[in-house]
Amino acid sequence: MTSTHEQWDIVSGVGITALAVASGRAGESRRADRLIEDPYAQDLVAAAASPRLDALTGASAEIQAAMSGYLGVRTRFFDEYFLRAAAGGVEQAVILASGLDTRAFRLGWSDGLRVFEIDQPKVLEFKDTALGELGATPAADRTAVPVDLRDDWAGALREAGFDPARPTAWLAEGLLPYLPAEAEAQLLATVHRLSAPGSRLSVEHVSGPRNRILSDEILRIGHEWGIDLADLLDTAERPDPGDELTGLGWSVRREPTREIAAGYGRPLTGFGSSFAEIGQLLTAFR
Repeated sequence: MTSTHEQWDIVSGVGITALAVASGRAGESRRADRLIEDPYAQDLVAAAASPRLDALTGASAEIQAAMSGYLGVRTRFFDEYFLRAAAGGVEQAVILASGLDTRAFRLGWSDGLRVFEIDQPKVLEFKDTALGELGATPAADRTAVPVDLRDDWAGALREAGFDPARPTAWLAEGLLPYLPAEAEAQLLATVHRLSAPGSRLSVEHVSGPRNRILSDEILRIGHEWGIDLADLLDTAERPDPGDELTGLGWSVRREPTREIAAGYGRPLTGFGSSFAEIGQLLTAFR
């Protein structure tokens, strides 16, 4: 499928944020008190071999600790979400805007479970090449779906073998803050349309006024990374995704990020603490 929208690779546009997240997971994996261990994150960061990485890897120790601390909590939560879903009989998993996500390779999936990863073609091509050179083997039946979420990704997903009649676990991790209001509504409606009874969806959500996303500290960190977050993040107000899903008949559980972090025994610092104060991780069940 040829997209009419702007495309990006792993070191441009929104793609650079996937690299930043992988760098954070690599940092978390090195911590003595780590909540997750991603054996591929550091190699994926190194494989990008871009001058823009200097800003990521050269960030202050304070920023690196805050980044890895927050991502450790978020990643662990969604890891456990997928493992519970697989144990509960879900037969498919779909990772929306998967970036450099490595869950298909590092989690203990149930036999026969299919994992679909949707993202920009160049992003998935980079990841597939880098992991192939590492000799990484998927722990599930993994299918990459190279399509822009602004195009007919539902059609591409079905063509890749996705079966909407089977229960599915969906994930939108770190995605909604980048979407315009209309695109977010369309995404939720499409997930609903493709979800059989027994499906579930988990998302990262910023509660309250959307402009809270762009705090002075977040903008400063973005500047240090060489990322214009004010340009990438969308602060237009929109309906609460949990309320939207409830209206579609889903049962929604809201968990404040700060409470999740406390449950893991992880004190958050810097912008990680600030972001956790406005963040929720939502899980919806159909």
